[in-house]
Amino acid sequence: MFVGHYAAAMAAKAIEPKAPMWTLAAAAQLVDIGWSAFIITGIEHASVDSALPGSTLVLEYMPWTHSLPAALAWSVGAALLVRLFLPLWASVAVGLTVFSHWLLDLLVHRPDLALWPGGERVGFALWDYPVIEQAVEIGLIAVCGAAWVASRKTLGRFAWPAIGFIGFLVALQIVAMLSPQPEGPLGARSGATILAIYLVVAVVAALTDIRGKARRATA
Repeated sequence: MFVGHYAAAMAAKAIEPKAPMWTLAAAAQLVDIGWSAFIITGIEHASVDSALPGSTLVLEYMPWTHSLPAALAWSVGAALLVRLFLPLWASVAVGLTVFSHWLLDLLVHRPDLALWPGGERVGFALWDYPVIEQAVEIGLIAVCGAAWVASRKTLGRFAWPAIGFIGFLVALQIVAMLSPQPEGPLGARSGATILAIYLVVAVVAALTDIRGKARRATA
């Protein structure tokens, strides 16, 4: 699961427009933002096995980001942090968006998501069926993106920034599919590249709100 995670951000934005889109986009990938930082520092470990179907990632050790208790902690922490700046329901939307990451990973990951650190690992392994997995990701983007576009129209905002962001995500997914990781352990350089991608997506997501504010100012 890569761009499919952003479907949760779009759904949350459609339900709670007061939550900034860049915040929701970052929330959708916050678990992986932490993971990439921990890959850089060597706290968590992963490798690439090109013989695997679909995703070639072997997620060997990630108790501080992808175990169920860790995902809950990241979710609650994010909600409490943004509550300092956002209304209550917007902060709830952020927290739920963070936790959606673990639920969506559960669908696609091979059994590597620990129910508790060092405990039983789960995952429904849609990665082993890449056509189905890609259809699920793009389908989530299409459905939740449509809801986001509809909500913008209801609020009198332009639809094209949202449509442009969705197109950007689809293009990013295609690039990711055509750019396989080199075989072997993921090192600091790979972690930094992954982290940079998440930050770029958050910046692009922020542009959709800038256009929305300009629309209201001229109405």
